[in-house]
Amino acid sequence: MEHIVIIGNGISGVTLARHIRKLSDKKITIISAETDYFFSRTALMYVYMGHMKFEHTQPYENWFWKKNRIELRKAYVEQIDTDNKALQFANGETLNYDKLIIATGSKPNKFGWPGQDLNGVMGMYHKQDLENLEKHAPNNEVCKRAVIVGGGLIGIELAEMLNSRNIPVTFLVRESSFWNGVLPEGESQMINRHIKNHHIDLRLSTNLKEIKSDEHGKVKSVVIEETGEEIPCTVVGLTAGVSPNIDFIKSSKIETDRGVKVNRYLETNIPDVYAIGDCAEQHEAIGNRRPIEAVWYTGRMMGETLAQTICGNRIAYKPGHWFNSAKFLDIEYQTYGWVFGERGRPDYETHFHWKHDDDTKCITVAYNKNTNEFLGINTFGIRMRHETFNRWLTEKRTVDYVMKHLSEANFDPEFYTHFEKDILNAYNNQLQTVTS
Repeated sequence: MEHIVIIGNGISGVTLARHIRKLSDKKITIISAETDYFFSRTALMYVYMGHMKFEHTQPYENWFWKKNRIELRKAYVEQIDTDNKALQFANGETLNYDKLIIATGSKPNKFGWPGQDLNGVMGMYHKQDLENLEKHAPNNEVCKRAVIVGGGLIGIELAEMLNSRNIPVTFLVRESSFWNGVLPEGESQMINRHIKNHHIDLRLSTNLKEIKSDEHGKVKSVVIEETGEEIPCTVVGLTAGVSPNIDFIKSSKIETDRGVKVNRYLETNIPDVYAIGDCAEQHEAIGNRRPIEAVWYTGRMMGETLAQTICGNRIAYKPGHWFNSAKFLDIEYQTYGWVFGERGRPDYETHFHWKHDDDTKCITVAYNKNTNEFLGINTFGIRMRHETFNRWLTEKRTVDYVMKHLSEANFDPEFYTHFEKDILNAYNNQLQTVTS
């Protein structure tokens, strides 16, 4: 019986295993050094905030794996011997495979800061990070202040977590405005104000110089690069992005760059070895997407796609239209299609931006100024339907069509009774101003 071995029990690896089991009777082993069972990584923050227990983050009962004949092995892979199709574990044991899938996810970026490995320094990605945070920041007596370094989505989640226990937070963001490499200016500025309204000490255009230690090897303070200011703190969250977790693969014959290099079929340069999820890097990026996508839903799609190939129906990975969602404290964010920030925006792309007076709701619609084709939308504090925008993007609708039919995409009945006319009026007024 063919033995399928998957390294990594995140969304990609587990989706793959489930779909292989639906399609076949192959022997399946999932290896993970992180946890015994699969859990929802995006839900970790809610455990710390008291909304759920850790076991609630596990979508499957513990009996599920045995019932579905998916063997789980808690071990750390040290080496991959592709010539002999064997894995070597840290404890000296080995395991043979017929087909191997690397789904090892990401690890938080570290940029060689002095003190970056001290006690009290952590990312917010692994279950071990959650345990670390609970140890070093159980309350504001033990943790008088936390400093977060890096202004992406994980950074804002960590800020919200600490805020929920009334722990003062200083937030160091290298950019001149929050996440402005991704968000257009109006949205980025609104999020700056929203963070400050939550009494978070947001420091823009600010870099970390070093993390200082007390006599016990614990975090004592951080030093700011630009000013030399020293900020006393107990916890430092490193949230300056993530990178593929592939160090153990570098000694093998599998081709890597930043991630494990794969083609459109998620195949590596070695027969019977594949990579999916955060650790996979496309040889050529798909459309406007990045070659590496550390996104939950693309990991899931890769798992579903590769299961077909492994079970004899070789199909290419086609992720379709870009979408994502997140939360900035209590503002929900959704994006469909492409809305570029200030960096990397194509010449033909122009934006219509509408913001509500309460400064917590806005939309930005991107369209091609030459053809009027709708390119994408960002929404803050407003819920929209994925399927509707997916359809409009496929149908290449005009921006006029989208604005007139916005209510069809509405997922939030309260919202549109109040603001649909305002948005359309603002859009029509802008058009008159532009054309007159």
